[in-house]
Amino acid sequence: MAASCSDTRGAMERSIRERVPPLLTDLYQFTMAYAYWRAGRHQEPAVFELFFRDNPFSGGFSLLAGLHDCLHFLQSFRFTDEDVEFLRSVLPPATDPAFFTFLRGLDCSGVTVHSVPEGTVVFARIPVMEVAGPLAVVQLLETSLLCLVNYASLVCSNAARFRLAAGPRRRLLEMGLRRAQGPDGGLTASRYSYIGGFDMTSNVQAGFLFGIPVAGTMAHSYVTSFTSLEEVWPQTLKAANGDQVDFISLAKGWLSRVCTRLEAESVKIHEGELAAFLTYAVAYPQNFLPVIDSYSVACSGLLNFCAVALALSELGYRPVGVRLDSGDLCRQSLEVRHVFRLCSQHFSMSSFDSLIIVGTNNFSESTMSELNKKENEIDVVGVGTHLVTCTKQPSLGCVYKLVEVRGSPRMKFSEDPEKSTVPGKKAVYRLMDTEGHPFLDVVCLAVEPAPTAGNPLTYYLRGEDTSRSVTPTQVMCLRQEVFTKGQVTYSLCNAKESRAKAQSSLQTLDSKHKRLQDPDTYPVAVSEKVYMLVAEIRRGSSTNSNFLLSN
Repeated sequence: MAASCSDTRGAMERSIRERVPPLLTDLYQFTMAYAYWRAGRHQEPAVFELFFRDNPFSGGFSLLAGLHDCLHFLQSFRFTDEDVEFLRSVLPPATDPAFFTFLRGLDCSGVTVHSVPEGTVVFARIPVMEVAGPLAVVQLLETSLLCLVNYASLVCSNAARFRLAAGPRRRLLEMGLRRAQGPDGGLTASRYSYIGGFDMTSNVQAGFLFGIPVAGTMAHSYVTSFTSLEEVWPQTLKAANGDQVDFISLAKGWLSRVCTRLEAESVKIHEGELAAFLTYAVAYPQNFLPVIDSYSVACSGLLNFCAVALALSELGYRPVGVRLDSGDLCRQSLEVRHVFRLCSQHFSMSSFDSLIIVGTNNFSESTMSELNKKENEIDVVGVGTHLVTCTKQPSLGCVYKLVEVRGSPRMKFSEDPEKSTVPGKKAVYRLMDTEGHPFLDVVCLAVEPAPTAGNPLTYYLRGEDTSRSVTPTQVMCLRQEVFTKGQVTYSLCNAKESRAKAQSSLQTLDSKHKRLQDPDTYPVAVSEKVYMLVAEIRRGSSTNSNFLLSN
């Protein structure tokens, strides 16, 4: 029986509390919090921003993911007595005991978060999340929020690229749990691969928690565990009309007819493989989809499948298809489809017209793209290692930077210009053309008026000192309040709803920004007031650097 929505929602919330307790952070977050507390600054209002510096996979976009988990984490953020006692053991002995009492009473009731909605297309340098609240608390949240957003957004973006490479027709199965970086990595990959565009997962727990369609049948080990027809049990199968039929004899008869029609050598057929197929078909006559390359596709696996599938069809069932897992999948799929059509025509079995072919042989983004350039009959592609481990780029590189304290803007300078930050509490707007395609994102100060359709906007692109102007036809505020006073204020979506949002967001993006190779760079700009604030702070920093000489 399927779990109810309330059961799965509760399981998800418990899962986040258990996987991401407040101690899942770096030690220096606590040493900084203590120093703030000792200086009496822990309650000062502060604002941090979360963003990434470069689009992943040398691509033109990313998808924001992980917000759902972040909100559950914030809602449950509080230290237990056990947590505090452990911190007492790892912080320096001279730490004031009153600090641990302070930690025991902490929660996120004073925290406000504005974020881009989950599943939205985002770009490098956009502050996708703003976290505001008491300085010590929002500092303590840094590592956990980064952990929840970094991988989720990366694997979601990777899945979106696989979907673009595969095209809209082919179905995609995520099957990376065994190759993922631990159980949590596997669960995260399953959820956010689905949101990014995959259709199914092999991960049963992900299906339970997130409502993702689950798929899978058998491994090679099942096939190779059988050696002879004597191991088939039960040997009969009830037909759709209720008659009990000797299934082994029926399948052997069909195998003889198939071999004759295809002029195949029956001596090369592996008996144990046929036994495995028969046993599985008896167990699942409505879900028969075996892997057929344990020995030889052409000489054994395909012939055995056709025999069992024809027997099932005769008894009123509809076999599903086959899985190919090695060799030249494109060539094999053409041969398999050819045989299916022959069986359909020669034996008048219409069920063979709808059989699917699944391919699962270490697919990467590049091999997925190549698949579309070759003639093939693969309907479903299963992807594991290259999807969940993000082999082309192992980390998105999100950062969490202070931009304001006590209402005063803060900016990080760096000898590496790429690591400098943009100061001040801000808002983010997306400008769109008459067809609804986004063409420019603009970061403005929160206090300045929002850009409006039909009115000119002056902006500066990153690294440029010359202003530009544009008159937008449509303007969208990219972030919204999602958490305040300890409560989630954002309508939490299930995985299916988030998936629909992500695919809709991707569809609005111009194809030149979605190209997998050499995409056009999507422009991200700052308003004139942000540009002037940065210049003013840089000048002020240069002046203040001589404070020792002036005293």
